[in-house]
Amino acid sequence: MKIAIAQLNPTIGDLAGNAQQILQAAQRAASEGVRLLLTPELSLCGYPPRDLLMNPSFVEAITRTLLELAEQLPSGVAVLVGTVEPNARSLQNGGKPLFNSVALLEQGQILQIFHKRLLPTYDVFDEDRYFEPGKEPNQFTLEHLGQSVRIGVTICEDLWNDEEFWGKRSYTLNPIADLAQQGVDFTINLSASPYTVGKQRLREAMLQHGAVRFDQPIVYANQVGGNDDLIFDGNSVAVDRHGNLVCRARVFEEDWVAIDYNPETQDFLPSSVAPAPDCDEAEIWAALVMGVRDYARKCGFSKVVLGLSGGIDSALVAAIAAAALGAENVLGVLMPSPYSSDHSVEDALKLAKNIGIKTQMLAIGHLMQSYDQTLEDLFTGTEFGVAEENLQSRIRGTLLMAISNKFGYLLISTGNKSEMAVGYCTLYGDMNGGLAAIADVPKTRVYSICKWLGSDIIPTHIVTKAPSAELKPGQVDQDSLPAYEILDDILDRLIHQHQSATEIVAAGHDQVVVDRVVKLVTIAEFKRRQAPPGLKITDRAFGTGWRMPIATKWIARTATIANDPAKQPSQPV
Repeated sequence: MKIAIAQLNPTIGDLAGNAQQILQAAQRAASEGVRLLLTPELSLCGYPPRDLLMNPSFVEAITRTLLELAEQLPSGVAVLVGTVEPNARSLQNGGKPLFNSVALLEQGQILQIFHKRLLPTYDVFDEDRYFEPGKEPNQFTLEHLGQSVRIGVTICEDLWNDEEFWGKRSYTLNPIADLAQQGVDFTINLSASPYTVGKQRLREAMLQHGAVRFDQPIVYANQVGGNDDLIFDGNSVAVDRHGNLVCRARVFEEDWVAIDYNPETQDFLPSSVAPAPDCDEAEIWAALVMGVRDYARKCGFSKVVLGLSGGIDSALVAAIAAAALGAENVLGVLMPSPYSSDHSVEDALKLAKNIGIKTQMLAIGHLMQSYDQTLEDLFTGTEFGVAEENLQSRIRGTLLMAISNKFGYLLISTGNKSEMAVGYCTLYGDMNGGLAAIADVPKTRVYSICKWLGSDIIPTHIVTKAPSAELKPGQVDQDSLPAYEILDDILDRLIHQHQSATEIVAAGHDQVVVDRVVKLVTIAEFKRRQAPPGLKITDRAFGTGWRMPIATKWIARTATIANDPAKQPSQPV
């Protein structure tokens, strides 16, 4: 029996377009003798639909589209479609009004509906805001050439609760264990599992463990594509009952893969296994390119603009944008001030030549003078400082937004995660934009990706020179921040590992530096709340899954600093 995975890239809310993708996949399946076709979680409406689910007309349209799709599908192919199903008993019995479901379509009908049993609420997930959990194990029987095959159905999170693999249970039940007890021949999983660096290795290890533990093959069909801040990597796979990987779809691309199930051996036969990226830098690069491409395309943009400073961050973002949309669709704007170095302009122009993008030079010295003259009386008696420095960034941000408005370009901001963490960025200045391409990429990772890209793309001097905002004479980032290797390790321990300031100091970091970084992260929350969406590549990004208060007195300093007011770091501006 042939089973196929349609690794689709749906657009949220494009019901007709998503249904057409599923129909085309089913037509291919019919032509190739496929008996069962799998599509991702919520493949009909796209994942995550978020508060669109609160609109009754949206849910009604999903139901209508599903019925129409069932009638259009070719005969002989059973198709599993991710959809939303109203909870008819919620008004009488209580509970959420919807289920996150999978519909089995065949012979022009909806034969069965299966409901997701485990609803995640961590990180970017808030499914219990909308959905009622399914109460029963999901399975169906498929007839093929006179044989009956029993197939277990799980949806994304349903696979992620094996206490032997994780060392604990996050939910009271384990859907795959329930299906194994019921004696299904194999289990399928329809997913919309967001990407983070290295996650596929974890997924495959989990699937292989589950297959061996429960002595059954598993097929995993994942969504691909970018939706807002989330990136979905695809990487759909199948493992046999011995835990061997027998199939893998391509990463960060729409794909179609097929495998054969042998009812006699009750196992899958080996099929095609797409190669995995050879390093984290290659993986992150591909993720960001796809994320920028899909964000622009799904939001209706064909061209982008960005500030090109000659620094490493804007160089990487420009290279990503050129790879995503084509160099001819990228405009890099150079906006030198009297404090800009000659090499910054030279480096920016060389980078633009390497990747083939257009550039525009807009000097801002005269605009700075106009602002200074306007503010002169009000600022009399004060010293040059952060206010004047930030005016330069805000002038640049205003010019970039003017270009975006005039020509309909998507403005991409260029700040990295290290800067976003400690607030080393300017509201209404360099934070302006419709998308923050590298907002989840730490500065040290920016360097490693640029080195991986090579000097044919990123000029060597951009990688080797000291990073600087160039907002005053001789300025470098390390005037205000620790060395990025130190800063990024502290941030990783604080943000990703949830270590206390005391634990970070115990790991070898200077106490005063740690306390200052912790305070900077805390008080920069108001900036991050106003930032454009940033593409998520780590397990703890400043986006949908980051929910910190702005007005708070809690700053997790080391005990010594916290108890001694004389040692408190000063309030930064």
